[in-house]
Amino acid sequence: MTEPRFTVETAKILAEVAHNRQKDKLKRPYREHVLAVGDALADFDEDIQIAGYLHDIAEDTPITRQALLDMGVSERALAIIDGVTRRFHDDPDDYEAGIRFVAEDHDATLVKIADNAHNSLPERVQALAEKWPDKPPTTRYADARPVLYTAVPREEVELILQRVNPYLLPELDEIVPD
Repeated sequence: MTEPRFTVETAKILAEVAHNRQKDKLKRPYREHVLAVGDALADFDEDIQIAGYLHDIAEDTPITRQALLDMGVSERALAIIDGVTRRFHDDPDDYEAGIRFVAEDHDATLVKIADNAHNSLPERVQALAEKWPDKPPTTRYADARPVLYTAVPREEVELILQRVNPYLLPELDEIVPD
């Protein structure tokens, strides 16, 4: 008898359950963010989609890498998750260095683009600006986009933005012209 496979659907359910009671900075259910990131990667292979749904699991839940491995998450999906998990970077507080690190890996970059795009939705940006008027909320996200967008083929960035945040498409045209 073969072991059951860890699927995209399994990742989606695990993400919903693992982040169920968490709230984002705007006090919205955090699971909405991880689901949006995973959904944004629907045009890519299963490992990338799984990593999208589980991209914050190592940072924001007690679920360990070993637990994910025991559940059947592939080594490749785990490597992508590790790549976008800040605490595994040399200096977790240096966001720019973390972005450069992520941009060295194609698959991690795709997940980070989806994460960045969802965090940069106009309604999220506006709500954050209203909550913290002294602190521009999107500066680091905007600064990260040229690094991320130029690390992978333009068509792949476009697929993600069309799904999660089409408002960023004009900026993509400026950063990576057709």
